[in-house]
Amino acid sequence: MSQPSNHNHRKRSSTTCTSPPPQQPTTTNTTSGGGGPHFSLMKKAKSQAVSCSLDNKNGFQSHQFDSNSGVQDPSSMIVDPTENDAVRASSAGGFTANLARKKATPPQPAKKLVIKLVKAKPTLPTNFEENTWSVLKSAISAIFLKQPDPCDLEKLYQAVNDLCLHKMGGSLYQRIERECESHISSALQSLVGQSEDLVVFLSLVHKTWQDFCDQMLMIRGIALYLDRTYVKQTPSVRSLWDMGLQLFRKHLSLASEVEHKTVFGLLKMIESERLGEAVDRTLLNHLLKMFTALGIYSESFEKPFLECTSEFYAAEGVKYMQQSDVPDYLKHVEVRLHEEHDRCLLYLDASTRKPLVATAERQLLELHISAILDKGFTMLMDGNRTQDLRRMYTLFFRVNALESLRHALSAYIRKTGQGIVTDEEKDKDMVSSLLEFKVSLDKIWEESFSKNDVFCNTIKEAFEYLINLRQNRPAELIAKFLDEKLRAGNKGTSEEELEGTLDKVLVLFRFIQGKDVFEAFYKKDLAKRLLLGKSASIDAEKSMISKLKTECGSQFTNKLEGMFKDIELSKEINESFKQSSQARTKLPSGIEMSVHVLTTGYWPTYPPMDVRLPHELNVYQDIFKEFYLSKYSGRRLMWQNSLGHCVLKAEFAKGKKELAVSLFQTVVLMLFNDAQKLSFEDIKDATSIEDKELRRTLQSLACGKVRVLQKIPKGREVDDNDLFMFNDGFTAPLYRIKVNAIQLKETVEENASTTERVFQDRQYQVDAAIVRIMKTRKMLSHTLLITELFQQLKFPIKPVDLKKRIESLIDREYLERDKSNPQIYNYLA
Repeated sequence: MSQPSNHNHRKRSSTTCTSPPPQQPTTTNTTSGGGGPHFSLMKKAKSQAVSCSLDNKNGFQSHQFDSNSGVQDPSSMIVDPTENDAVRASSAGGFTANLARKKATPPQPAKKLVIKLVKAKPTLPTNFEENTWSVLKSAISAIFLKQPDPCDLEKLYQAVNDLCLHKMGGSLYQRIERECESHISSALQSLVGQSEDLVVFLSLVHKTWQDFCDQMLMIRGIALYLDRTYVKQTPSVRSLWDMGLQLFRKHLSLASEVEHKTVFGLLKMIESERLGEAVDRTLLNHLLKMFTALGIYSESFEKPFLECTSEFYAAEGVKYMQQSDVPDYLKHVEVRLHEEHDRCLLYLDASTRKPLVATAERQLLELHISAILDKGFTMLMDGNRTQDLRRMYTLFFRVNALESLRHALSAYIRKTGQGIVTDEEKDKDMVSSLLEFKVSLDKIWEESFSKNDVFCNTIKEAFEYLINLRQNRPAELIAKFLDEKLRAGNKGTSEEELEGTLDKVLVLFRFIQGKDVFEAFYKKDLAKRLLLGKSASIDAEKSMISKLKTECGSQFTNKLEGMFKDIELSKEINESFKQSSQARTKLPSGIEMSVHVLTTGYWPTYPPMDVRLPHELNVYQDIFKEFYLSKYSGRRLMWQNSLGHCVLKAEFAKGKKELAVSLFQTVVLMLFNDAQKLSFEDIKDATSIEDKELRRTLQSLACGKVRVLQKIPKGREVDDNDLFMFNDGFTAPLYRIKVNAIQLKETVEENASTTERVFQDRQYQVDAAIVRIMKTRKMLSHTLLITELFQQLKFPIKPVDLKKRIESLIDREYLERDKSNPQIYNYLA
């Protein structure tokens, strides 16, 4: 085929004309001008330009006609016969003008080119569709039968292309569908009645599926043009791949034996794996992917699989709960859940993970929550088995059973703690036992319960219940425990350890409802430590008071802080007294005395105890009293003999010793400067010490570890007829010896008096609260008044005691009953 040319071949004396073959459609270009004609004849393809060029002496002209502007089918064009005559005439004239070139002739007007189109519709060969399909059918059958096909893939693809171009895509699609269905049905029916061995049968199913996938991919490759044209343009038609899946699904359901046997085989393989046997996970993976691709995974496999899983773990859960202890059972559950999770990753569909794990959790955990807690929780808590408890917490969290675990924890704390608090025989160890219990619970809370705030509150609530089981007693014991820790003599305890102990005790203190009881006993013990110089560390004492102040406010620690101020002020008073004129001129020689001046409101109330002091001490007291009252007028001094202590120098046969003794012991020992032997009655008359206190004093001197006196007859108790004499043969390795006083049990008198003082203080607080409320409200019913009092008072009190205080205020005319309703109180201004 010749191409259009814009080149001119200049020939002055000749013109060349080329005519097309007679049977071909032609295009003729005619150009008229001053020069000779130049014809260029070309065979045109679609959208090519029709061109004509003219060569003359004046220059080069070129005209082009784009066939797109008017020509629809260049292959079917003819030339008008009338136009041929015009061309011939023009050509002859042009030839003459060429011979006489020197004669100038005016340019002739160009004639218009007229193109007429004739459409000739192409026709298809006879039986084109049937013949083409025959080739394609043969190829498809060869693919399914795994036989070689003589026709190459390019020709097959072109055949599909030709059918689609001639609007035969729908018919082709249906023919392919029928052909595929025939072969797929045959392949699946061939599986019916196959091997009884489930694994072998599943392998055959997998091979059939794999062959199907390969075959459909090849068919889709051949008919790709059909997929991209007809299928794409027809919404209701599936792609060839989806059509194949639909046919496979249809005939698998029709071959119900194959489907059921496949599902049963899969379930048996998974059950075997759960029982510890090795299975072909790759086969499982491929077959389950087949179910997913066919869209029948959920209905055909997942539903029966979850039912079998539920039955399997239901039986296993009951069996293991009976045979195993709780820690082993929890480990087993943890392993099982991990296995099911891995199973989802290895061959199950991702959508199965959530219902599968939920099924296992329900059968292994949720249905056995109560049994697990009843059988093993107490054992795990008693053994501080934090790892097992953490495993329990994690598993219970998965099934939303933390509330049950919290209730079990609360019940355990109350039951265990009740045994600690209510056992009066173990009162001495109550606080230390509670502290150890609290430390173990805190450790479990941190390591096992993930520091869950709800569990922290549960521990606090349970401890508050424990501490207040015995009214007032735990508060008293906590105060005594602190006294023991803060008192001098705790060897091997560093300041850091002591500070840590104080912080732990403070945790228990927070749970006390009657903090005023704790304050009373703590104040009494603190007074002894300060006055007798027994405090282990003043810094630790002040640190504890600072902690109490932070917890309860300055009002709570006001008196305690006042006690420290008195001690510091007393040091200054003693220094001033020693430098005074009275001390320098009037004091007896050989005696040194230090006095603590105490403010009555800050310190505990001590019962006055009379004693007949030696003359030297009486003189010293009188001189100090004169000095103090001259410095602070308007004050009154009252000597507390029971709190005094002295250091005596004693001479024994084997050397001198210093004896650290109480004031009462001092008075008794001073009597033996003038006598070798004294009876109990003689000592009592000479000292005027109260009978019980005198017996305790003589016991400490004659019956204790340090026996400065000898009692006749020997014995542990002091009788009225006993005689006492100075033990001249006393020996001890130390120069200074502490003679401890015999301590009476505080539960009888001191505790009763302390508790009584607390109750009196509470009465004042209740009275003040009632008056405060009524002064604000003016009128209030009994029920509302009681409710408000419970909200305001910080210590536990019974409604009966509140009613007594209300009656007391009515008697003292602070309140009156309403005349119309005795249940209503009016405030009297």
